[in-house]
Amino acid sequence: MASRALKFGSHLKELRIHLCQTSNASKGVRDFVENYYVGLKNSNPKFPILIRECSGVQPRLYARYEFGKESCVSLTNLKAEDVIKQIEQLAQK
Repeated sequence: MASRALKFGSHLKELRIHLCQTSNASKGVRDFVENYYVGLKNSNPKFPILIRECSGVQPRLYARYEFGKESCVSLTNLKAEDVIKQIEQLAQK
């Protein structure tokens, strides 16, 4: 997965990732940020990928599309590879 470049289409406007800095439920999301974020950002340099850390928050992924529509998926207890899969699914929606 890390070697494959993921390009976002013009229908997707923004990704927001919410996570906790210390909880076990957010461990996979923290691993995603460490291992995959740079490659994802390099593939989409002008695309806004926002990482929001807050103590005690449940990990979630928000995708904003054209016309202000949003989708949200839970990332609780997922591995970093599963986080990438969730991003791919929302990017194709």
